Amino acid sequence: MTQAQRPLALTPLVLALSLTAAPAVAERNLAPTLERSFDVCPDRPAEPVWMQEIPLRQVYHRVLVQDIYRAQNLERVVETGSCDCETRFPSWEAAEAVFRERYASDERWEMLQASEGYNRRANAARPEAQAICEAAGNW
Repeated sequence: MTQAQRPLALTPLVLALSLTAAPAVAERNLAPTLERSFDVCPDRPAEPVWMQEIPLRQVYHRVLVQDIYRAQNLERVVETGSCDCETRFPSWEAAEAVFRERYASDERWEMLQASEGYNRRANAARPEAQAICEAAGNW
């Protein structure tokens, strides 16, 4: 076998090895699931059913409630100086109430604008809340 033929002879071997390695890698269970598990506060309340079942065209309603919830909770951690699970992850009732009272009849662009405001609030509270929660082992 000459020098020029050697790379061609190795090509089938390399190809065979790469094809047999692919199924071994694919056997790992990396399939996404809808089940969520958390390392911190694993017993946190689930999102309300209506939010989980919201039509795709109205998903911005769900995003706004999530943003309200996040801002409220981070601000509550900062206000109380506590990061127990009930403070950091309370029920969704307060966020839902704010949504229903202030935003439920708003147009899409108004809800997106409100989401932006709640994100700013959450991001402002986040560093202090994170420090409190890290000290409590809940971050």
